[in-house]
Amino acid sequence: MGGDFYDVFPVDGGRWAFFLGDVCGKGPEAATVTALARHTLRAAAQIDPEPVTVLRTLNTALLADVTAGSRFCTALFGLLVRREDGGFTVTVATGGHPQAYHVRPDDSGAVWVKAVRPQGGMLVGAFPQASFAQTAFSLAPGESLFLYTDGLTEARTAEGAMLGEDGLTGFLHQRTGPVTATSLVEDTVTLLASLPDGAGDDVALLALSVPGPQAAPDSGVAATAHTAAAPEHFGQE
Repeated sequence: MGGDFYDVFPVDGGRWAFFLGDVCGKGPEAATVTALARHTLRAAAQIDPEPVTVLRTLNTALLADVTAGSRFCTALFGLLVRREDGGFTVTVATGGHPQAYHVRPDDSGAVWVKAVRPQGGMLVGAFPQASFAQTAFSLAPGESLFLYTDGLTEARTAEGAMLGEDGLTGFLHQRTGPVTATSLVEDTVTLLASLPDGAGDDVALLALSVPGPQAAPDSGVAATAHTAAAPEHFGQE
């Protein structure tokens, strides 16, 4: 019944699409928009997976569907294209969604973290002439991409302040060990559980990682996702 949504699916033999988003509000109406968004994004990607084009299609669908009412959403849509070196070229478009993070270990054993924030990108379903922005980068073996909804950065620390983007960046920097999709999601769930009030709002996490050189050569990309609803609303999934 929440408004967070995500998916990862193949487009063709060498490309995969992924998305994560958050519908304004909660309850049955938000769930209706969530279902519409998921269906539209998957269908649009089969026709033309260019990320900005997919978000434009979703924007049109939300504005045209009377059941959506005046509800809008934030969304991040990406396309993974396999490269010959075992990595992927990632193109990401955003519609008002929080930044994602490109994460990899460096030669010293520390974790390198870079925000993935296309310049621009308006809310989806709010304006007929909304513009969306995209950026592209390389995701090499051993590296990961981490996405989340704002319930994570709005969670409160022991001092009562929101975790925020700075707190999340610091948490990612301080991690040790492999930066796989599974470890990123599990460690973030542990972080939320350690906060005094846990997650005050619904949270969705999606991580994508390219196996390192020690993994099987045809492993491709691994994806791990997790959703949790705020306890006062729906309990945990």
